This record gives sequence, C-alpha cells and structure tokens, in this order.
Amino acid sequence: MKKKRVLAFVLAAAMAGGLVTGCGGSGNSDGGSSSGSGSTGKVYYLNFKPEQADQWVELAGQYTEETGVQVDVQTAASGTYESQLKSEMAKDEAPTLFQVNGPVGLATWKDYCYDLSDSAVYKDVSSDDYVLKDGDQVLGVAYVIETYGLIYNKALLNDYFDASWSTVKSIDDLNNFDALKTVAEEIQAHKDDLGVEGAFTSAGMDSSSDWRFKTHLANLPIYYEYKDRGITSTDAIEGTYLDNYKQIWDLYINNATCEPSMISSKTGDDASSEFALGEAVFYQNGTWAYNDIKDNEVADEDLGMLPIYIGAEGEEEQGLCTGSENYWCVNKNASEEDIQATLDFMQWVVESDAGRDMLANEMGFVTPFTTFSDYLPSNPLVLANEEYSEAGKTPVSWNFTTMPSENWKNNLGSALLEYAQGTGDWDGVVTAFVDGWATEYAAANE
Repeated sequence: MKKKRVLAFVLAAAMAGGLVTGCGGSGNSDGGSSSGSGSTGKVYYLNFKPEQADQWVELAGQYTEETGVQVDVQTAASGTYESQLKSEMAKDEAPTLFQVNGPVGLATWKDYCYDLSDSAVYKDVSSDDYVLKDGDQVLGVAYVIETYGLIYNKALLNDYFDASWSTVKSIDDLNNFDALKTVAEEIQAHKDDLGVEGAFTSAGMDSSSDWRFKTHLANLPIYYEYKDRGITSTDAIEGTYLDNYKQIWDLYINNATCEPSMISSKTGDDASSEFALGEAVFYQNGTWAYNDIKDNEVADEDLGMLPIYIGAEGEEEQGLCTGSENYWCVNKNASEEDIQATLDFMQWVVESDAGRDMLANEMGFVTPFTTFSDYLPSNPLVLANEEYSEAGKTPVSWNFTTMPSENWKNNLGSALLEYAQGTGDWDGVVTAFVDGWATEYAAANE
C-alpha cells in the first residue's frame, strides 16, 4: 500500500477512517496526461455537495477559460443525490464524473466505475486508505476529509462559565455527556441572561437538515457498537447504544431555539443562521459549515468544536468525527474522449494553483492529496480538529458509509421526527434503527 508523508491531522483522519485498504494495482487506463492535453472531450460533473455548488461552477468556468474544454456542473438538492444520479445515468449525456458515499455506494455503482489505477489523481492520493477498490481496480478516490461535532460559540460559552449560576466552569471539564447536559440545561434555564434563544440551534427535520441526525448523529451509537464488537460493518445492528442516542436527541430538542413540535418546519438555513447570529451556543455540524457561519456575528476566533458526547464509557478521550463519504468516480461508459477530459480536469483540480486554492481556501476542504501541502484551509473548525489530534484524542470514524440504504436513513428520520412531535414513541425509533437495518440489508443482498 503506498504511503507518503502528509500533515499530522490528515494522518489522524486516515487512522480514523480506515474505510478501504488494499494493495496498489495496475489498470488499463491512460490517465496521466496533463490538463490542456488537446482532449476533444467534455466533462459533466454531478456534484453531491450543495454548499459548494457555486464554487464548483466557478472552478469549472476557470478550467474552460484556461483549456477550452467544456465542463458542466450540476448539483443535486440535499438528500436527492442517489435518485438524481440514477436519473442522469439513464440519459445519453450522462455524468462523466460522479460520486459514491463509500463501500455501500460503490456496491450499487461499481459496474459504472472506470479503473483509476493509472490516473494522475490516484497517484496524488497520500494513502490507499482514501480509495475504494474492487480487487486491484481503483474505482473511487476520496477528495475531501471532513470533520463534524458540536460547533460552539466560545464567547457565549465563556459567559456561561463566568456566570454565578453555572456549575461547569471550564471547557476542559466539558468532556462527557453529563457535563454537556448540565451546561445545556443551565443555558436554557438562563437563556435571557446570556441573550440567546436556546442552548442548541433548531433540529430541523426537512431534507436540508435531517441528515445531521438520521446519519451523522446516528453514527455515534453505530461507532460504539462496532467498537465493542470489533467489527466494521454488519447486516444486523443490535442497537446497544440506542438509549445513548435517545438522551442526546432529547437534549437537543428540549434545549433549543424552538419547541420540539416545530422542528418539521425548520431547515438547515434556520440552524446555521441561528448560530451565526449568536442566538444559540451549540450547533451540530461540520467543517463544511464554516462558509455559512463566517462574516456574521460569530468571529473566527470564537469558533470551536466539541465531540458529540452520548454517555459512552471512556468518551472523555473521544475526538471529533472524522472521515470521508465523498469519493469521485469516473463513468466508464462515457466516450474515450470524455473519460480523458474528465481525468485531465480532476488532475487540474488537485494540482493547479486555481484548483487547490478553491478547494482549500474557498471550499475549506482538507484533502487526502499530497499536492496540498502549501494549501491549508484557514477554517478554524479544521484547526479545532487538529488540536484534538495533537492532544491524542481518538477520532470517531465515519461508519455511516456502512448504513444499509438511504431508505433506512429516511425511515429513521421519520421516526425521530414523530418522537419529537409526540406523534410516535421511542420504540418506533428503535424499530426503524434495528429492524429496518436488517430489512434493508436483506433487500440489498437480494
């Protein structure tokens, strides 16, 4: 397996992810040509990340201006990528560049994936920990390493620590669920004293926001169960940590800027706005949210990120959730000219000044490519993860790439919403989580 020297926080993410490993192999492609190689093909990129939609269009325009190669970018609406990809792949002008979210996604799309073994973009990857393989074939390459947790407003939290009525007095003591619960409930009880609307932002459950809870928050009970069982995937989840899932969900919805009954009408924009305007102290999201927060009421120096504590044993040594579910794949059914044009574009993105500046500084990405040593994002949420890594905390790996299907996530999200609104009970969440997992895995195997 190829290994190259990279930055410490990228290495930490590699240890956390461990998504797919394997030995390098040779493919049958000629992916090493540079941008502007005279290719007559064109590129069609179906982008997964709505928060970077405009930036990808801008970058595509720069490439076209520089090389004359047509690059079209479409971005799927949040929560609709898989269905839109299916629709677009059925067309004559199908995407030449698309993405899958990990091994489960690759299982669906591997028959469409071009072997990237000889491509320049694969040669630029720091480690095979960041690729998806089928035998010796390299079918997907991660292009961003991301981190999520509880983003917090340092200034507001310091006001809490200094208050005569606060129990927890230091960020160093805020390192487990019991402490988080105490802080959140005291903030909620004294929200007028702090000038906030709630401890947490609203837990919006529309498609622009529900993934934060049906996927990212759900990763925590999966992570700890996998850790206990010594596994990295399963066709039958046991739900060992669902009581922990319940207590963190209860904490979110009962100490927020809105009543639990209102979350069906709240969106991702509502949550980011509430935090950016200083109306809430905590906001569950990731490094990618920085662009939505910056240049508002919360200064960069007041941005921090805590691990999501759920009451698991030993969580005081837990770091942030770090990994990737964003793997580039090239459509092998495209014409040879379009495949080559797509490989050239990918190489330009990860090797050119324009591409690296856009990914690192405008999109705020930490990447797994060796070409980015001079392009480090100034994102303070990225720096927060680096601090946890340097302190020796154990990153939480992204296991939601092993979730059985999008349908499982959607059913779980519906059950969480019904519980929050009082139209369902927690047993419905347990059923969606455990029984739904087995059902969806069985359907996938069929």
